[in-house]
Amino acid sequence: MAEDRNFDDFIHLATKIVAVTNNYADHVNEIGYSPTERGGQTTVFMKPISAFITQGQSILFPAGCTALNHEVELAVIIGRLACGVSEADALQYVAGYTIALDMTIKNQLIEEEENPKVDGAPDGPDRNLDPMLFMSPGLPWDISKGFDTSCPVGPFIRRERVADPNDQQLWLKVNGQVRQFASTKDMLYSVPCLISCISRRVTLFPGDVIMTGTPGGVGKVVAGDIIEAGLGALAQIVFHVGNKTY
Repeated sequence: MAEDRNFDDFIHLATKIVAVTNNYADHVNEIGYSPTERGGQTTVFMKPISAFITQGQSILFPAGCTALNHEVELAVIIGRLACGVSEADALQYVAGYTIALDMTIKNQLIEEEENPKVDGAPDGPDRNLDPMLFMSPGLPWDISKGFDTSCPVGPFIRRERVADPNDQQLWLKVNGQVRQFASTKDMLYSVPCLISCISRRVTLFPGDVIMTGTPGGVGKVVAGDIIEAGLGALAQIVFHVGNKTY
């Protein structure tokens, strides 16, 4: 069971945000790959906790950003120390969930992918060790995905309120128009699989957040846009895209 503590303020408990890419086939396809190709494989990366913002704060354009993309995701909030947990037991380590955005400086991400800095990455994941890659050409994405305000999050939702994290509706609108609409049942790797795989390499502490990937429909936002997103009827967030750079 999760620790008996208040996770409503989980962003101040978290020590890290662990995120994954390419966990929905439709998103992999829209970026021009298949899930079995090198560029389409699921990959783990991290965001610093300084990326968190909550409602009432604005998403800011970092200097040099010419293409800022939205990505809506189910976020898992860890409830107790998790190290090497099994997939069968993984959900016992969950305190709850929230809706979150993985904002991305797309123009910089493309530059990183076209000029890979990591040599010697394996040709594919070792399925006997991990179902996901922990390295891939073009990584790390620290700046393009970890900048300040890149992780807007919603309210804490207790685990008991989410009957099945692998069957939840995700949606996102920009200025009232639907951009993303999907179900977490379409994830390539389930929530228990992600928790187990990540905890075998990285110890997870109470309050830590796992971002589970975004479905298709990723797109660009500009200053002045209003982003709305939700996890079914359980939670909804609204964020303004500011016109400041820093």
